[in-house]
Amino acid sequence: MTTNIVTERDAGVLMITLNRVNKKNALNQAMYQALAETLNAAADNQAVRVVLITGVEDCFCSGNDLADFANFMSEPEKLAGSENPTLAFMLALEKCPKPVVAAVSGPAVGIGTTMLLHCDLVYCAENTAFSLPFVNLGLRPEYASSYLLPRLAGHARAAEWILLGEPFGAEAAYQAGLVNGVVDDPLLKAREVCHKLAAQAPIAVREAKALLKLSGRKAVSDTLNTELQSFVASLSSPEFGEAVTAFFEKRPADFSKI
Repeated sequence: MTTNIVTERDAGVLMITLNRVNKKNALNQAMYQALAETLNAAADNQAVRVVLITGVEDCFCSGNDLADFANFMSEPEKLAGSENPTLAFMLALEKCPKPVVAAVSGPAVGIGTTMLLHCDLVYCAENTAFSLPFVNLGLRPEYASSYLLPRLAGHARAAEWILLGEPFGAEAAYQAGLVNGVVDDPLLKAREVCHKLAAQAPIAVREAKALLKLSGRKAVSDTLNTELQSFVASLSSPEFGEAVTAFFEKRPADFSKI
């Protein structure tokens, strides 16, 4: 398993730490694969009752590693296939039968925010900066975010965050219901909550989680698949091509001629 993903188990709590400091915890395909395998193993392991996801060095996740992700531009159809590690991770997270808690501080960009929509409890620091810059990159929303975010935040705020792609802070996330609390030490708070959950009746906890997700499960699945097809198409678009070129040339993207 990649050393960019560190796991630690303590009294029924499996903590998964994103540990790619030099890239601000940007996720590459090897990390997605490791995350998917870890979550699937946790789902089948009776000794694991709760999963905790966090990041190191005051940075949760700066999104996809664009240099790594750009490989999909040549074969974008692979994104919708079983060999896509990102899809494997998000499906493992969405289907995890056990509670998933997140402790977040610093940047939570793109997938770093999207994955939180599939967690059960989220605690963040005041310095957390969330963003969903898909449209800015000529891309589409991902992994049911276009369904889940309006349900939490309402259409107006979700449209602002998705269409403009501008960062929003911890207090806005809390007011929208994206996080459960803004705290001084999110990892400490998340650990406390995880140990409380681990002490609960495990079958009751899993069944309660399943019931909480029951009404939206089909809609999440349908939206995820629809978004994925649209996302795949966008990878072949001139908009995404310009956004990637601008990123590597360290200049603003220019969509004026598209």
